Amino acid sequence: MIEDQEALDLAADWSDISQGLKKDLGSQLHAQWIKPIQLGAFCKETGTLDLFLPTEFSANWVADRFADRLSLAWKIARSEVRQVRITVHPRRRSMPELRVGAESSVPVRMTSHSHAGHHNSGPAMMDTAMSGLDPSLTFAEFVPGSANVLAVNAAQRMAAIETPQFSPLYLKGSTGQGKTHLLHAIGHAFAANKPGARIFYCSAERFMIEFVQAMRSNEMIEFKARLRGFDMLLVDDIQFIIGKASTQEEFLHTIDALMSAGKRLIVAADRAPQALDGVEQRLLSRLSMGLVADIQPADIELRRKILEHRLARFNSTQVPADVIEFLARTINRNVRELVGGLNKLIAYAQLTGQPVSLQLAEEQLTDILSANRRRITIDEIQRTVCQFYRVDRTEMGSKRRARAVVRPRQVAMYLAKVLTPRSYPEIGRKFGGRDHSTVIHAVRLIEELRTRDADMDGDVRTLLRQLED
Repeated sequence: MIEDQEALDLAADWSDISQGLKKDLGSQLHAQWIKPIQLGAFCKETGTLDLFLPTEFSANWVADRFADRLSLAWKIARSEVRQVRITVHPRRRSMPELRVGAESSVPVRMTSHSHAGHHNSGPAMMDTAMSGLDPSLTFAEFVPGSANVLAVNAAQRMAAIETPQFSPLYLKGSTGQGKTHLLHAIGHAFAANKPGARIFYCSAERFMIEFVQAMRSNEMIEFKARLRGFDMLLVDDIQFIIGKASTQEEFLHTIDALMSAGKRLIVAADRAPQALDGVEQRLLSRLSMGLVADIQPADIELRRKILEHRLARFNSTQVPADVIEFLARTINRNVRELVGGLNKLIAYAQLTGQPVSLQLAEEQLTDILSANRRRITIDEIQRTVCQFYRVDRTEMGSKRRARAVVRPRQVAMYLAKVLTPRSYPEIGRKFGGRDHSTVIHAVRLIEELRTRDADMDGDVRTLLRQLED
């Protein structure tokens, strides 16, 4: 009876959490990704709550994008939940869900009623909302900048009605820089530009799984026929196709068939074709014969633009300019972490009723911030500031109160707080044993001066660039 009551309580909490996510995400995203979640068991000893999804693709997608938000919501709903585990429902693991046309790799056929008479299988008639193409990953939602301008322009050309001058398109970029977003955007735009087009999106790993399944079930002829019947093939994380000789051979034949038929192929990887280990030379040659478009790590200006673009979704939440600047400067490894950090911060603020502030960001994003911060030391900050203002290094710890040394000292304290994980007392000890209240005063003063003194703001920006380069 106690277990039944606990299940009811969990269900009630999940209903509240789900409704809150529906407001934040919108009905479409909620219906596609959150609504299918089923509650699993809750382990009191470990504080782990299992959440199940029907397919491996949907479980990975939700875990990648909503794990932090779901975990935070559950911790607020009931403190005994310490972590949330998102997996495929155990009963689903043995189901034949990985065939071409399954959720993770559904061919998109954009049809109007005028196409209804054209014979096709059930999955191929599904629209983009049910296809495995993420409805939120469009060109309109992709923020362009100098780091990705070539890839964006090439992606738009591949999605246009006109035959592109190059094929295949190979998108290269490190993790979290926007490769997957561009793949989905190409699929959406091509479907809109060419109604009736058949579009196939999958990861290289999923391609291999489906290839092996077709081989084991003696359905290779059907597999090849379906795969080569698409107008556009989008393959993500191509680096994971390495080392599988039979799969590479089939992928090579598929590329040849698509290219000879004038179809479009777009692949994405975290490295250049020549850097793919264990890939046959013929396949490398095919992948390199079109255009290899780099997506460079987002610079500070692009990171600011991405955060501002993302903020437009949260009209009801005020995020101060200093928080945006802090996130843009500090979370610099990849765009996915940057957006994830902003989402987590806003979700926490909304669920707890607290205002977004620099202090809240530092408290709630500890893991992300520490992973992104280059280990800049206070000694390095003091040395750089002294060189910039032309003051002697000993002035950082001296008792002199002359303005010519006080202001550089305060700037150095401010930078120490922004760029290092050190506490106020720790920073104070590095500046001649000063009290933590002195450091707090310096940090707040420089923050305030930056808002009204262009010269001070320029000095700090220059110092930040020197220290972060």
